Amino acid sequence: MSQTQVGFVGVGLMGHGMAKNILGGGYPITVIAHRNRVPVEDLVSQGATEASSLESLAAASDIIHICAPGSPQVEAIVDTMLPHLKNGAIIVDCSTSDPTSTEKLAERLADKGCAMVDAPLGGTPVQAMAGELSTMVGASDDAFARVKPVLACWAQAIVHLGKPGIGHKMKLLNNFLSLGYGALYAEALALSRKVGISVEQFDSVIRGSRMDCGFYQTFMGYAVEGNCEAHKFALSNAYKDMRYLASMADAASVANPVGTAVKNSMALAVNTGGDGPEDYVPHLVDFVARANGLQKDK
Repeated sequence: MSQTQVGFVGVGLMGHGMAKNILGGGYPITVIAHRNRVPVEDLVSQGATEASSLESLAAASDIIHICAPGSPQVEAIVDTMLPHLKNGAIIVDCSTSDPTSTEKLAERLADKGCAMVDAPLGGTPVQAMAGELSTMVGASDDAFARVKPVLACWAQAIVHLGKPGIGHKMKLLNNFLSLGYGALYAEALALSRKVGISVEQFDSVIRGSRMDCGFYQTFMGYAVEGNCEAHKFALSNAYKDMRYLASMADAASVANPVGTAVKNSMALAVNTGGDGPEDYVPHLVDFVARANGLQKDK
C-alpha cells in the first residue's frame, strides 16, 4: 500500500465518489465534513480518517484535493491550510476556478516549498463514483508525476496540458461548449413549443441524429422525462463559470459574443429564482419558457 497520505476537502456530489476511489486505490485518505455528514460517514466506514479542522487535514496530508464551488472558496481553504502544509505538499484543485487565481496560488505555494495542480473535472457524479471521470491538468512536470497515480484512481482520461492555471483555462472552454448547448436547447425548445412542436416531437427528430450527443441526452432527460437527477449541475455554478470565461476572454482581448449570450441565459435563470443548490442546468428549459409566456411543460 502506498504511503502517500491524501487529504480531500469537498466530498460532495463529485468528491464523494473520487475520495471513495482514492481509498479503493490503496491510499490512506483524510476527509473533512462541511454541511452534509452522510458522505463523510460513508467514507469513514470504508477506512477514511475524519479531520476535525483544515489545519489538521493539512498537517496529515501529502496531496490534498479540493472540490469547492469556485475560487473564493478555494482561496479561503488554501489560506487556512498554508501555514500547516508539509514541505513539498501538493494542492490539487478539482474545482472550476478562475485561472488567474490559480496562478497566484501556485506562486504562493511555491514560496512555501509546495506545489499547485489544477485538475478540473469532466463527467458526472455517476462517473465519479465509477472512477470514470476525465481531467485536464495544469502542473509542473515534477508535480504531475507525483499526483498522476492518485488522479488515475478516479479519472480514466488524464491530459497534462502544461503549467498551473492552464487546466482551469481548458475547463472554462469545455464548460462554454456544454453550457452553450444548454442555452441553445432551452431556447430551441421554447421556440418549438411556441410554433406548435412538442418537446417529444422535437426530441424524436434530434435524438439519434448528428445533433445528438451525451450532453443532449442528459439535458433532455429532464426536458422529456422530468428526471431531476439526469444532469446535476447547478445553474448558479454555470453562471459563475461563464463569468470566469468572460474575464478570461477580456484578459486575452478576445471578442466573446456567444459566451456573453450564454452567460446572460444563465443570469436570467439564476436571477429569476434558479439560484438554489438543486436548480440544475436542464431547468433552464423552465426559465426560458416562462420568459416567453409558456407554462412549465412537465
